Amino acid sequence: MKRILALFSAALLLWIQPAAAQSILRDAETEALLNDMARPLFVAAGLSPANAKVVLINDSSINAFVAGGQIVYVHSGLLDAADTANEVQGVIAHEIGHIVGGHAVFQRDGGYTSISILSLLLGVAAMAAGSGEAGMGVLAAGQRAAIGKYLSFSRIQESSADAAGAKFLNSAGISGRGMLSFFDKLTAQMHRYGYYTTNPEVDPFAQTHPMSQDRVETLKADLMNAPSWQKPLDRDLETRFKRVQAKLRGYVNEAKDTLAKYPPRDQSVYAHYARAYAYHKSGYPEQAATETTALVKVAPKDPYFLELEGQILLESGKPTEALEPLREATALSGNQPLIASTFGHALLATEDKANLAEAERVLKQAVARDNDNPFAWMNLGTVYDRKGDEPRTALATAERAHLMGDVGTALMSSRAAMAGLPQGSPDWVRAQDINMVSQTAWDEIRKKKKDR
Repeated sequence: MKRILALFSAALLLWIQPAAAQSILRDAETEALLNDMARPLFVAAGLSPANAKVVLINDSSINAFVAGGQIVYVHSGLLDAADTANEVQGVIAHEIGHIVGGHAVFQRDGGYTSISILSLLLGVAAMAAGSGEAGMGVLAAGQRAAIGKYLSFSRIQESSADAAGAKFLNSAGISGRGMLSFFDKLTAQMHRYGYYTTNPEVDPFAQTHPMSQDRVETLKADLMNAPSWQKPLDRDLETRFKRVQAKLRGYVNEAKDTLAKYPPRDQSVYAHYARAYAYHKSGYPEQAATETTALVKVAPKDPYFLELEGQILLESGKPTEALEPLREATALSGNQPLIASTFGHALLATEDKANLAEAERVLKQAVARDNDNPFAWMNLGTVYDRKGDEPRTALATAERAHLMGDVGTALMSSRAAMAGLPQGSPDWVRAQDINMVSQTAWDEIRKKKKDR
């Protein structure tokens, strides 16, 4: 997907991360869950939950990684494959170990590679399965020797992250069962790939991570001896995880696969949730509405169910009908920015001038609480455009372009905003900030083109 979407059908905002060219899935319910799962681990690691976070990547592979900073990136495929929230917490703990250890590997091109928990499955396992193009198994002896130091260094990082992750789990009072069971999954995958048996020429150490089984054995003593080992799973987190897992499957997976996993005879909340997204994504609004009605009937004050109801109405061409559930969802969620931005979009979609003031108020609150939302900035720009406020229209366009990595548009729009805003005002200062950053980026782009 190459554009901003007001989707995940009812709440998931999908946008393209400029630098990494990977799609980030944003959803209010999912982000709240991941934050609650990770918060005690960040605290145990000495990191501030206000600065550290977990970001969901739209990728079907089972993976998680860090790439500098205090952000753990988790693939949607990992949430799909996990059996429990506790397993995901084990992965997050491991990745926080990389953050605390400062495990970023400097590259010759000046960038940093990501530290990935499952890179072993992407290279060596693929070669063992018969894909000679996959990587290191076909490297010449000289090339293999050249990367030896890096591989050894990476194995040390992985072991260090394992130990740190176990420590954080134990300190946070979270059972390490999930970490071990997830590594058991990796070991099983390696066996399915034929890693241990099919190719004796593959060096067991020619990978960026230690063997999964070796890692499990190393971790067992630390985790099983901790008081939290026998601690039961957090029922609230596990229930929320199953909900998020279901809605994610409904959005990301093929509809036929979702309906096979959650057939109509399944009347659980999870099944209704998954089918609602699958139907809505596939263009069956009536079926999606039926599933959503069942959800709202079970929990009429659940903001995420109301959000879904409103989004389906909005995207079915009924923005006026969408206002009531979206307004209630926004209020019940404490003005959660992603939900509020969808509500603001619905207010604009009615094309009723009487709704313009409320749309401006809602969207300004949304960007004030979550500045990294291109969709909200686009809608706020629409508000200003309809009001005839050209300088602030330009500023909102600059904000959105800056987030999307559109340097040229950010540069031109910030200039236009500065020209029309009162000099020294907060909006003018913000436009100046975007202009300076964009100018530096633009000069760098021109320099690289000139050097080619």
